[in-house]
Amino acid sequence: MQFWHKKYQGIRLFYFFLAAISVLFLLHCEAAAGELMTLRAAVAKALESNHEIVAFKNSLASHKEDIGIAQSTLMPKLTLEERFLRTNNPTYVFMSKLNQGRFTMQDFDIDSLNDPAPANDFQTSLAVFQPLLAMQAAIGIDMSETAYAAKKEEYFRKQETVALQVAQTYLMAQMAEEYISVAQKGVEDASEHLRIAKVSFKNGLGLYADTLRASTAMTEAEQKLVSAEKNLKVAQRSLGLLLGLEGSIRTDSDDLDIKLHELEHYTRRAATRRDIQSMQFHFENARNNLKLNEAGYIPSLGVGSSYQLNDAEVPFGSDGESWQVFALFKWEIFDGTKRSHEKQKAHYQIAETREHLAQLMDAATFQVFEAFLGVDEARKNYELAQSARATAEEGQRLVRVRYENGLSPLVDLLDAQVSLDQARTNVLVREKEQQLATLKLCFESGIILQELGLKAVSIENN
Repeated sequence: MQFWHKKYQGIRLFYFFLAAISVLFLLHCEAAAGELMTLRAAVAKALESNHEIVAFKNSLASHKEDIGIAQSTLMPKLTLEERFLRTNNPTYVFMSKLNQGRFTMQDFDIDSLNDPAPANDFQTSLAVFQPLLAMQAAIGIDMSETAYAAKKEEYFRKQETVALQVAQTYLMAQMAEEYISVAQKGVEDASEHLRIAKVSFKNGLGLYADTLRASTAMTEAEQKLVSAEKNLKVAQRSLGLLLGLEGSIRTDSDDLDIKLHELEHYTRRAATRRDIQSMQFHFENARNNLKLNEAGYIPSLGVGSSYQLNDAEVPFGSDGESWQVFALFKWEIFDGTKRSHEKQKAHYQIAETREHLAQLMDAATFQVFEAFLGVDEARKNYELAQSARATAEEGQRLVRVRYENGLSPLVDLLDAQVSLDQARTNVLVREKEQQLATLKLCFESGIILQELGLKAVSIENN
């Protein structure tokens, strides 16, 4: 009895280890196949870690620093300077001794004035300057803020572009995965045709050449399946690359549920597209450039002061000290017609940017119109592809029945099978084209992220 009890425990332990090994194996296979993501999750991941978006985010951050650089031109400037001078120049020797407080009556001697001994001067100065009126600097701040706003809109548009790329790659990966089922179905049909050909030959109703043709068709179907499996792995790895990941990404089978609207809805939304808003900021800056040029005719005003120490022996010494307070008024009255040419150049740049903006708005309207028609075209093609698949399936079935009854040659059956395989593939392609056409319409309207239930990632949120 004890023997059977121990044997039963040993069997239980064996099955326990077998189950544990099976679970670990399945987990390993799942990890090797890649992480499973929905389309929305894939786009959200790309908005965070796509290399192009991350690079653009850093570029945007660098443009933001231009605002601080421009603002610094209106802030006080504080300068600490230490200078050393050794000279026998009469004027500099005379001035150095005065600044150091070491000037004596002997220094008025003619020989000493004309041919002084070399003197040292360590000069320490602390100076501050504050601009009071600097119109060009103030306009420069506005221009840097506007340029940053334009770059920010470009950053958001880049996110929409990457979202479309991810969606396209995601759908291609889905299609590659679904095409494996199509290829497997083709292998099954080819295997059945080979079986029928062998039975017909065995019963004296077919030729041996038919079995060879059917075997060749079977091999070709298997080759398509091998290529389909390779294409799936490449598509999944390509999707991971877009997401900024090193591994592959497996697609989910969820369907896109995007409600279609009238053409006017998409045209109206396209007018506020991110790239159009960016160009509007560029147009605003072109006009600011004209203001910047006109500000060159306005004088500038500033005040400042300095505190100075002079010593003959050591740096930062204080044998003598002095201070200054000053005001600066500068008015450039004539610069050789430079400003007039710059002003005319600014007018041309305004006209140029205005045309670029108009062209972009017209192009956006056309792109929405084209994409809207593309959605309708894709929908009709998908319906026609489904109808063609149904007729191809029925045609293949009828030809197979005729071949089994010796009424049609094998070549007719193989041709019917080729047509069926093409029809199945076409349905798959047209289905993804319909989904992609809908996403492209949303992209051209500037609402692809909204339709996917996502928000653009702002640099302030990182």
